[in-house]
Amino acid sequence: MSVAADVEFFWDPMCPWAWITSRWVTKVAEQRDLSVDWRFICLRLLNEHRDYEKDFPPGYVEGHGSGLKLLRVAAAVRAAEGPERMPDLYTQWGGDIHVRRRRKELTEHFEAGFPDYLRSVGVDERYLAAANEESWDDELRADRDEALSRTGKEVGTPIISFTRNGQTQSFFGPVISEVPPDDRAVALWDAVWELATFSGFAELKRSLRDKPQLETSLD
Repeated sequence: MSVAADVEFFWDPMCPWAWITSRWVTKVAEQRDLSVDWRFICLRLLNEHRDYEKDFPPGYVEGHGSGLKLLRVAAAVRAAEGPERMPDLYTQWGGDIHVRRRRKELTEHFEAGFPDYLRSVGVDERYLAAANEESWDDELRADRDEALSRTGKEVGTPIISFTRNGQTQSFFGPVISEVPPDDRAVALWDAVWELATFSGFAELKRSLRDKPQLETSLD
């Protein structure tokens, strides 16, 4: 499900890097008066072909599994109430997971679908069962597949598509470790656009990075 928007941001609530980038995009959208469609790219389904016991450190099943179940709930909410509910859900869940230290409330109860947590943040009772309903996975896969069709495979979260003057560009990232201040946020946005619109540009990467500065991401 997609709506006409200046920006499409594909997110998984458990990814700290996507969370930091989402706060940057939110800041830019406010300053530039951009509309954002918050869509899904589920890390558990992105890696559904992999063996979690062999390919990931301990705890990733619970982490990615929690993201899957939150996104099932989000898909149920989106289907009933529309995409305009997504930014509030993501802000609530991301803030709890990455800033307010409530991650264990999800990961320790992910098999049950963490209904107590969902109730505590005001999710309507009619949506709670969606956490364990695999029927929503087809919708999550559809968003995932559309995101990957725009960037190519072998990427993660977040994926962003943005449109300016009728031109749309999509990319994985940028992966940033802190939310830039207002003036730098817009400057970074414009720099990313310049890179994305150069037809010969493919990748700019470095493996050295700071830890994500989550504590201040809601400031």
